[in-house]
Amino acid sequence: MHKLTNKEEEIMHILWKLEKAFVKEVLAEIKNDPPHYNTLSTIIRNLEDKGYVAYEAFGKTHRYYPIVSKEDYRKRFMNKAIESYFNNSYKNVVSFFAKEEKISVEDLKEIIKLIEKE
Repeated sequence: MHKLTNKEEEIMHILWKLEKAFVKEVLAEIKNDPPHYNTLSTIIRNLEDKGYVAYEAFGKTHRYYPIVSKEDYRKRFMNKAIESYFNNSYKNVVSFFAKEEKISVEDLKEIIKLIEKE
């Protein structure tokens, strides 16, 4: 599974949300700095080449849909980020977010409760 560019990830989030969409429908969902129609079409074809999307043909037009689930993508790249940036340690991840004040004591207590239930 190839790492996606930021724009490719943005497009995948739209396709995960819409489930199936024509290029014009994807374009309508892009709020900030929408690309030209042809550029978006190229990005989506690149996603197809990378094995993230497939399509159904309707004459000369295609309706695209994701073939990699959001969960599979998230799992793969979260694991890679944890390995690369946190020495493969979830403790280091939690510590990082605690130091950055991105996670509260209450959140940590909830996490501990979830872990203890399993």
